[in-house]
Amino acid sequence: MPQDKPEPAEVPDGPAESTAPAAPPAQPAPAAQPTAAPAPAAAPAPAAVPVGYGAASGYGTARPAPVDVEAGEVEIAAVRATLTGPSLVARVGAELFGTFVVLLAGLGAALFASVTGAGVIGVALGFGFGTIGAFIAVAHVSGGHFNPAITLGSALAGRTPWGHVVPYWLAQLVGGALAAAVLFVASTSLEALTGNERSFFSGTANGFEAHSPIAQSTGGTGFGLLAALLIEAVLAAILVGVYLGATDRRGTRQQAAFAVGLTVAFAVLVAYPVTGGALNPARATAAAIFSESWAWGQLWVFWVAPLVGAAIAALLYRAFAAEPQDDDLLDEEIELDEVEVEVQPQR
Repeated sequence: MPQDKPEPAEVPDGPAESTAPAAPPAQPAPAAQPTAAPAPAAAPAPAAVPVGYGAASGYGTARPAPVDVEAGEVEIAAVRATLTGPSLVARVGAELFGTFVVLLAGLGAALFASVTGAGVIGVALGFGFGTIGAFIAVAHVSGGHFNPAITLGSALAGRTPWGHVVPYWLAQLVGGALAAAVLFVASTSLEALTGNERSFFSGTANGFEAHSPIAQSTGGTGFGLLAALLIEAVLAAILVGVYLGATDRRGTRQQAAFAVGLTVAFAVLVAYPVTGGALNPARATAAAIFSESWAWGQLWVFWVAPLVGAAIAALLYRAFAAEPQDDDLLDEEIELDEVEVEVQPQR
């Protein structure tokens, strides 16, 4: 009997065998599997590619980046971009303001040159400094033309849309007319000019032959029609060429204002004895509005010559110095407003 008691001692082995099959329910311990296994692998997840509207701004639908995609094996499946820039109304307003500033400075210097003693150099600097100031102020909006000849040259060179040419011209004419009106009204307040206001203002008008500045200063015969056409066309071509080169994106455009302004100044210095230095149809028209009738009769020269010179300069620029066609920004900086890009592994 005492030897039968050791048999219950084997009972501990019985529970061990009964717990062994119970071990499978203990397998939920790998429930830590979600935390242990994928946690390290989830690290590459931030390399998601945003797609959808507004993805460029940091929001949109995020898709996981393709795994095991090596450099050079990615292709862009779709790209959508919205290009924005100043509106046409803003551009036209900038041209009106800029032309007003340029002609107020230049015509003002010419109108009162006999009083201030500035002479031809003062007139040239007036136009040049006015151009520099206006260009720095609004060129980032409209391109800083302030001259129908530059607008035509810019359009022919592929910088400005043709649909903007006429609105730009109208803005330049209105801005010039306003500047001339301010000066004319100011001059009429001088009692000594009573009855001679238009004769006094005619000193700012452009002309040739008897109305050439050299004829008025010497009392002799002035430069003829051919000289007027030639000098205006050549100097306008130089001005347009400098503008196109100075505003080229491949150059240093920070100095464009000074390049264009100083070119205007030297061109006025050269052309002043011949025609009074128009180089700008808006400038010639503004001065003619309040001048004597002869200014209207000769005004066509100061439209035809600068526009022909501008066309020649633009065509030469486009033939030999233009930017690649697919790199053309149409005269102004363009901002990317929205971009949608979807990247897929190359198959």
